[in-house]
Amino acid sequence: MKVKDLGVLTRALRNVSRRKIRVLLVVIALGFSMAIMISIPAGIVANQKAVEGLSDDYNEIIAQMEEEMNKTLTLIECSLTGGFRRFTFAGTEQFLNESAIYDISSIQGVKDVVPFLEKTEGTMQTVERRGRTFNILVPDYTIVGVPLNSSLINSYAVLPTVVTEGRNLCEGDSGFVLLSLNNTEYFEAGVGDKANILGRDFTVVGVYESTDPLELRKLYMNISDAQAITNLEGKISRLDVYAENQTCVNDVVKAISEDYPDLYITTYEDRLSQLQQRANMYQTSLANSESTLSQMQTTVIQEVGIAIVATSLIVLFTMLYTVRERTKEIGVLKAIGFSNWNVMSQFMLEGILMSLMAGAVGIVIGIVGAPFLTSILLPHINPFGTLGLSQRAAFPGTPGTSLSQSVSATPDPQTMLLAFGAAALLGAVGSLYPAWRASRTSPMEALRYE
Repeated sequence: MKVKDLGVLTRALRNVSRRKIRVLLVVIALGFSMAIMISIPAGIVANQKAVEGLSDDYNEIIAQMEEEMNKTLTLIECSLTGGFRRFTFAGTEQFLNESAIYDISSIQGVKDVVPFLEKTEGTMQTVERRGRTFNILVPDYTIVGVPLNSSLINSYAVLPTVVTEGRNLCEGDSGFVLLSLNNTEYFEAGVGDKANILGRDFTVVGVYESTDPLELRKLYMNISDAQAITNLEGKISRLDVYAENQTCVNDVVKAISEDYPDLYITTYEDRLSQLQQRANMYQTSLANSESTLSQMQTTVIQEVGIAIVATSLIVLFTMLYTVRERTKEIGVLKAIGFSNWNVMSQFMLEGILMSLMAGAVGIVIGIVGAPFLTSILLPHINPFGTLGLSQRAAFPGTPGTSLSQSVSATPDPQTMLLAFGAAALLGAVGSLYPAWRASRTSPMEALRYE
């Protein structure tokens, strides 16, 4: 069969298959460029969804806190430590004698006093901040002992309300524990199982969930059990004092302060101020994320532009070399009657075929390596920005963790289809000049070429 009798596609396929090693190397190089073009938009979309989810989570937390605050207008919180404590500095946990319950109960205007014992268990670590070294306790879990008195349980927020498995604690429970979802993983125990806590086995009666980051690792039990396993008999860590009405809250606070000047006292006004501070920190964190996302979009335009240029140049130089290498072949084709258009279309089709193969390779690389490529090519979104250690304690997640490290970037079918089309277009654009140059070659000059 004569060469002229072969179709242009068949000739292009034969020519591509004749140079397997070169084509393979070019396809791999082009494939990585195409993978970048596929992965980066997927990373942007994934991070946008993550930031939107972060905003929804923060808004939900604030709304729940506002709802709880409105139910506790007469609540006065008393403890020896205050503020957010995700990290517990060594030696900061302090405890009161139970006698404070009876002293404060006798104050005029006090309706009820609810004692709690909170004890954090974890691992001591040394951290350095601004040239100073601190010993901190990174918590594994926090034991919360509560009085299982039916009147207190039914009247006040003594226990978590969202129990997703099993049941809540009730009056008279001893040797039982209510775990958070995080704690079920830590203790490897579910409803009905035994959880060994500080050397004593407790039966898990239920599992609760909470969106409050300060509740994520707490477990609840009878206060007498908590005192026994922590060797803190007769001790409590904080008190919830309920005034008879809102008008006498200030008088009760004044009386408690006079009797116990070391207590950290929080009222509705204080909680409202703390809520505003937390809302402001959330807004700051969201602003940090949105700013980085905007920077990321600019970076995407630049990197995709570079990938497009790189792809076109690879095709251009490859086809230029191919034309030069096959100059004599071009002369033969034109000598046997091939038109300029025949020659040009053949070389353009070869460039397009290589680009399409690269597009397929790029899609495979993009699907498998999108998370890795986006992690090294895109800025990491850090919602915590420059917040301090104590401020970061208010947020869910590990302080300093980049949001984009937890985001899974997966290219969607539409992006992959567009990338495949872009591969064909770039192949045509990149091979246009070499193909035109080949078509303009004189048969006599080409046949004399060595």
